[in-house]
Amino acid sequence: MPRYCPYMLCLILAVLLVPVMPLYTQAQVIKSGPASCPGVALTFDLCPVRNGAGYDQALIDYLIEHKIPATFFMSGKWIAKHDPQVRDLLQIPFFEIGTHGDVHAHLPLHSAEEQKQEILGPVRMLKAKYSHDATLFRPPYGEFNDVTVEVTRALGLQFILWNVVSGDPDPTITTLQIEDHLKRTVKKGSVIVMHANGKGRHTHEVVQGLHRQFLPQRNLTPMTMSDLLVCNGQATQ
Repeated sequence: MPRYCPYMLCLILAVLLVPVMPLYTQAQVIKSGPASCPGVALTFDLCPVRNGAGYDQALIDYLIEHKIPATFFMSGKWIAKHDPQVRDLLQIPFFEIGTHGDVHAHLPLHSAEEQKQEILGPVRMLKAKYSHDATLFRPPYGEFNDVTVEVTRALGLQFILWNVVSGDPDPTITTLQIEDHLKRTVKKGSVIVMHANGKGRHTHEVVQGLHRQFLPQRNLTPMTMSDLLVCNGQATQ
């Protein structure tokens, strides 16, 4: 079993705690696509980083070279520091761009108005600077409360979580350990959370393994998040 650092523990707890939250919250939070859909959403968070480039160029190049659909959730701070990369990602027709909060705040610790501003930050940036209407939102750290869900709904955004944690930011686990975990947990309609900001040391290798072996062997097809949600049981790629 992989050894999880505090970051991974936070993500796992977020997934485990969702089922015990009020039904109101459960009804609004999307964690997967239809169980009948032979698709899998490869989703990548672009959180702000203190050190490094904040962008996994090799990973992005591989996705583009092999035309692998993917969904990216950008934080406002990340967008502000990566203008060329934002423009590049927006030009890829099989990529989808969502948002991930403005400064990557712990949303449940804030008021409704503060949460609204945190959620709206990158949405406004993408619209004003890039003429892009972002409709998908993923909360930083996977943390939320009923206020978060209500604010997201009121803003007309879809609240996207995940049901498969890759663990790619954990420096203590290997590519093989991540792949073994994914083999046990990925199924039809799965949403996998990974990172494209350079924090995932093995993300590139893991995606290569998914694309070349694991997904084809199980007759699963990568899809964008939006395509996964409307999938009627037939792969679109």
